[in-house]
Amino acid sequence: MKKLALVLVILLVAMTLVTTGCNREPAQLTVEIFNRGTSDGRSLADDNEWTNWVKEKVKADLNIDITFVPVGRWSENTDIVNLMASGDAPDLCYTYAGDMVASFRDQGGILNLAPHIDRHLPDLKKLLGEDPAFPGKDFIYRNADPQTGHIYSIPSYRVALAQRNVFIRKDWLDKLGLGIPQTPEEFYAALVAFRDNAAALGVSRVVPFGQNNDVRWGLANPMNHFIQELSDRDRWVYSIHERNILMPGYKDGVREMNKWYNERIIYQDFPLMTTTEAFFNLIKSGVVGAFCQNWDLPYRQDSRILEDLQANVPGANYVVVDCFKNKDIMDKVGLQIFIPKTAEAKGSHIAALRYLNWLAKPENFGFLQLGHEGVNHVLINGIPSIQGRPAGDKWFQNSPQNIDMTMPMNGVELGSNEKNARVLALSYGAIPAEVIVEAYATSVRGARSAAVYQATTTVNQYAADLQAKVDTLLAQAIQCRPADFDRIWDAGVADFLATGGQEVLDERASLYPAR
Repeated sequence: MKKLALVLVILLVAMTLVTTGCNREPAQLTVEIFNRGTSDGRSLADDNEWTNWVKEKVKADLNIDITFVPVGRWSENTDIVNLMASGDAPDLCYTYAGDMVASFRDQGGILNLAPHIDRHLPDLKKLLGEDPAFPGKDFIYRNADPQTGHIYSIPSYRVALAQRNVFIRKDWLDKLGLGIPQTPEEFYAALVAFRDNAAALGVSRVVPFGQNNDVRWGLANPMNHFIQELSDRDRWVYSIHERNILMPGYKDGVREMNKWYNERIIYQDFPLMTTTEAFFNLIKSGVVGAFCQNWDLPYRQDSRILEDLQANVPGANYVVVDCFKNKDIMDKVGLQIFIPKTAEAKGSHIAALRYLNWLAKPENFGFLQLGHEGVNHVLINGIPSIQGRPAGDKWFQNSPQNIDMTMPMNGVELGSNEKNARVLALSYGAIPAEVIVEAYATSVRGARSAAVYQATTTVNQYAADLQAKVDTLLAQAIQCRPADFDRIWDAGVADFLATGGQEVLDERASLYPAR
């Protein structure tokens, strides 16, 4: 018996050594990372100090060897499709293109993540928290199919949800003795006053409302103001590929913009303004009275709109206007994170899940976002003030706060809404923090999040064509003679419905039953 016991002990030790040896063999994992080029001080997307830090720490923490695979930030749709088609997609992927993920899902090309969440993604589940669109439900389940429970992608979350603001020249209002508009009628009257009083404003030319070729975005607030009060169901059903063309009342909003254009309030050559640089330069030149764009556009350090405007026109200033209803805020959803089926075939899908969960730990995403004190940030009253991305320094961040690496979230996350708001306000250089706080508050005040519904849509093949049709129709309907408006609009809507729009609408209506 003693000999048998000794043999068993020896076998147990041998098995332990074999098992330990196997565990020491690192798992191999490929991870997508956006490639933004090497201009403006950026380093190679897949080989820099940050990627090296991740590789070393993930190897120590998880025993996983990571290889980053660069994908063009502005060509991601084409690049990822090609990688998926060739079977060479990274084991862990992300994209902003939800329709593309739906297409991969329909083709059976990506992994159902539902069985893995509780076991492998506990920290990510905790970090993502509750879904504001579905109180009491965890955000990690946002994309769950209501029939099957399958989850083919997990959304990252946006820390800041502000979307758009309307800005107006405060110095022009002061010169004309006008207050900040409080209603759409007062806003329109101010634009008319700008148009008719160039001499009093000290300029030879006035563009009352600046606009580029993207009218769907730049005229959204004044157009959406006319949308009728709708249920969450109807808001979702009529939201066709991020376009409002079928929303009851939207036509009246476009008609109002047609009036503005024909009264020479909207920039007359907006279809020809196809670059952001040209649009920004128009604003900086000092001739634009108002515009509607991203909630913080004038204050951004990359565009330098307010800074350059004030250099050209001392005393010029834009303030936010809060006079339109039906404002939108961003949905909490940011990126869509998914794992191709090829990762499962290679046996690397578990490593992908473990790494994703690793990214959800504050000690990991916190360093990636904030970096080194004195290099990437300084502390002001205990709150990190982002110091830009120091060009030439080895810790240069290729994307703001390394958003291309911190998959679970987009925006600095300090653990509370109060701290998150304070760190946001400190990231605009010389712009006073209270200006940013007010702009953010105005953008989200009374705004509604995007209408969402947990259903698997299959009619996604028309997305690009339908979006292009709407964008073209908006430009035509705004520029046409008022007498031609109904004919052009109605024909455009009919064409939209006949070339896929009706099919999309019918499916959405069937997926979200009326109550």
